[in-house]
Order: sequence, then structure tokens, then C-alpha cells
Amino acid sequence: MSIGGKVAWFIGGALFGFAGLRVLSGRDAKKVYTHATAATLRCKDEVMKHVELVQEGCSDIFEDAKQINEKRRKEEEAEYIDDFAKSDETEFAEESNEK
Repeated sequence: MSIGGKVAWFIGGALFGFAGLRVLSGRDAKKVYTHATAATLRCKDEVMKHVELVQEGCSDIFEDAKQINEKRRKEEEAEYIDDFAKSDETEFAEESNEK
């Protein structure tokens, strides 16, 4: 390709780019950008509503799980105390029988 052809391609590309910038920065294009941005913000608001609902559900589940674990811990502790008391009674009975 000759230098003249390269220059012609360069000038053509520059003109095409300039025309593209004019179209993209025009008043109608700005309206499109504004409407697209508004739609994006509405979408973000809807997504955040769903995120909040999920977070509330998760916090409820978390609190319920903590209560279940606390109840289970108390039951296991009571069972341990009962087992310990029974083993003391058994040892006391064995000691009494040996004497």
C-alpha cells in the first residue's frame, strides 16, 4: 500500500471517529444515556429490596439456630449432671456395701 493510501485510510478513520463522537455526544444520545441510567438505578433498587429480604431471612435463621444450640447445650449439661449424680450414688452404694 502506498503512502497516499495509508493517509487516505487515516483521514477516513479520523472523520468516521469524529462523526461517531458527534453522534454519541448529541442531545438524543444524552437522552438515551439518561434513560438507561435511570433504568439501571431502578434495577439496583429492586435488587437491593431482594437482598434485604434475604438478609432478614438469614438473620432469623441464625437466631433460631443459636436458640436451638443453646437449648441443646442446656440439655446436654443437665444430662451430664444427672449422669454424674448417678455415678456418685453408685459409688456411694458400693462403698456402703464394702464396709
